[in-house]
Amino acid sequence: MDAQSQWTGLDATRLERIGEHLERNYIGPGKITGCQVSVARHGHIAYLKSFGQMDRERNKPTRDDTIYRIYSMTKPITSVALMTLYEQGYFQLNDPVSRYVPSWKAHRVWVSGEGDDMVTEAPGRPITFRDVLSHTAGLTYGGGLPGVGIQHPIDKIYRALKVRSVGGADTMQEFMDKLGQVPLRYQPGQAWMYSLATDVCGALVEIISGKPFAQYLQDVIFDPLDMKDTGFFVAPDKKDRFAANYERGPDKRLKLMDDPDTSEFTKEPGFKSGGGGLTGTTGDYLRFCEMLRRGGELDGHRVLGPRTIDMMHMNHLPGGKDLTQVAIGGFSETANEGVGFGLGFASTMSEVATGSLGSGDYYWGGAASTIFWVDPKEDLSMVFMTQLMPSGTFNFRGQLKSIIYSSIID
Repeated sequence: MDAQSQWTGLDATRLERIGEHLERNYIGPGKITGCQVSVARHGHIAYLKSFGQMDRERNKPTRDDTIYRIYSMTKPITSVALMTLYEQGYFQLNDPVSRYVPSWKAHRVWVSGEGDDMVTEAPGRPITFRDVLSHTAGLTYGGGLPGVGIQHPIDKIYRALKVRSVGGADTMQEFMDKLGQVPLRYQPGQAWMYSLATDVCGALVEIISGKPFAQYLQDVIFDPLDMKDTGFFVAPDKKDRFAANYERGPDKRLKLMDDPDTSEFTKEPGFKSGGGGLTGTTGDYLRFCEMLRRGGELDGHRVLGPRTIDMMHMNHLPGGKDLTQVAIGGFSETANEGVGFGLGFASTMSEVATGSLGSGDYYWGGAASTIFWVDPKEDLSMVFMTQLMPSGTFNFRGQLKSIIYSSIID
């Protein structure tokens, strides 16, 4: 056994299957242009490799410090930020959000119909902080997900009020007040639906702390964890490290959809989306994961207490159910079978139901097929970065789990 395997309990030879798999099935056939994989266990890097190209059009190979659009992998970072305020006593999980946003006292719940014929009812209880952290508030994405049109009568109200996050110019307060006018899709706490809820969490960080959301993230998470390349836009001096983003067309060929040279992500956005606005590197996100794995601390900097982290990846779905029983809508960054959801993370409840290893892990992904997971039982963190939309095109997470977990030998 080599020294690295002794430190990590991972068979280095077996881990090489990661590269063989990605090259054979994805890079070689041109299904993705490039990617990056990082695996750490017991605090030691067991595997870190870059593959293919970060920018096909400019023939630029993937660099170890390539910057990626992490989209919804922003959500766990935002959730951690909000929970730092929970730890300071600003709110309890069952407190109503309307304590800080009075306009949310006017919420109604959709019953039937649309337009002038829409029937609504009063909510059985107010939306709570737990609801917005766990996507059980009754909010939707307003038909604003990539490739998803208007799906429901209330989505038309989102559009009419111009409730939006990425690309919008509303202040956090304006965004929240607009959401206060939209009927909820379902009674708070009664179902799960992927939604603008984490953008709400970002707005709450700003409203409660009195500090701009981006600045709060910088001061409380990015600077302490030395996440030096993570932010809401790519600075001019870093643009040469910014990856191109691709989509898979109907002909199964890759098409450039966001050129790094002209991308909106190279400009500071008006609205800082806690649900999907960040860019960053594999190295930065692994540091965030390692903080989680270590119970909220890394290199002497504590972000959260360990018991708060534990609570965040417990299943908070009503009745302890999994997503198959409570999820509404056809889009998410996870499969539903055997999967619970906590305060910002999905979690594997059952290896049998999911058909994959890693019971007790917690994770999320992003729209450009980026993924991460943290497994407290196996003391393992993993980050995978690529730039391919939509994220459900290939099951990178399941395939990588099979290779990585079968490499554990201690």
